[in-house]
Amino acid sequence: MRLPDPGGREIHLKLECLQPVGSFKIRGAANAILRLPPERLAAGVWTASAGNMAQGVAWCARRLGIPCAVVVPDGAPRAKRDAVERLGARTIPVPFERWWTVLTEGSYPGLDGLFVHPFADADVLAGNGTIGLEILEDLPDCDAILVPFGGGGLSCGIASAVRELSSGARVFACEVETAAPLTAAFAAGAPVRVERRPSFVDGIGSSSVMEEIWPLAKSLLAGSRAVSLDAVATAIRRLAATARVVAEGAGAAAVAAATADDAPEGKLVCVVSGGVIDARVFADVLSGATPVV
Repeated sequence: MRLPDPGGREIHLKLECLQPVGSFKIRGAANAILRLPPERLAAGVWTASAGNMAQGVAWCARRLGIPCAVVVPDGAPRAKRDAVERLGARTIPVPFERWWTVLTEGSYPGLDGLFVHPFADADVLAGNGTIGLEILEDLPDCDAILVPFGGGGLSCGIASAVRELSSGARVFACEVETAAPLTAAFAAGAPVRVERRPSFVDGIGSSSVMEEIWPLAKSLLAGSRAVSLDAVATAIRRLAATARVVAEGAGAAAVAAATADDAPEGKLVCVVSGGVIDARVFADVLSGATPVV
């Protein structure tokens, strides 16, 4: 879909918000889980997620008839937690820093099934990379692809597929200024710890880039674009008003970057990664406000 742009820029949308669970996460979850033999899955699956990967893993688990549990940060939107539980998964809320530790260690007391990492997993990255294949199939001459950056699995997966096809398209990661560890890592030449301020953009943003992801991000991505919360709110309104698309904050970050004054030149593709947004937050944004958490 092409996004109408008063400035005449050519901006296309890759609408992952239309996936069965409302986000791209089902691609990586399905690829990681369905490649395994049934005996590896008998004890069930679990993940650590703010909501969208949780839904992807839970959707696959329900389809296979196996147990599913999800460790979620206690600030995760109720809408996302409700969606996960409707799919039959058990949610375990923990403080954000404890949740990040679960991500780095891949373990949590009492959870013994298969751990599906939301981004630092080769099969998850490969599943995400199919987005890059589809973009280049439809727009082989695109100049840049803008992708929300949370843990890096989406942007690096897409960038690896783009490189494999020897495309000249550059892939840029998009963050919010309130939690932009990749932008800081590119500036410092190595992962550094940054202050993370919670916001309505819950699907991306952390306090650091994981060590496993940094080598991929450094070699595959053309750079990082950090946008403001106001710009993300404006992008959500613009998507709703001109394209009839409902996007969550993370999903609109790429559009915010594409419509900024310093956006890359040429034909742009924005990955709208998800559309699972709390109704109250969406209403506040549509009314012209930038929600405060």
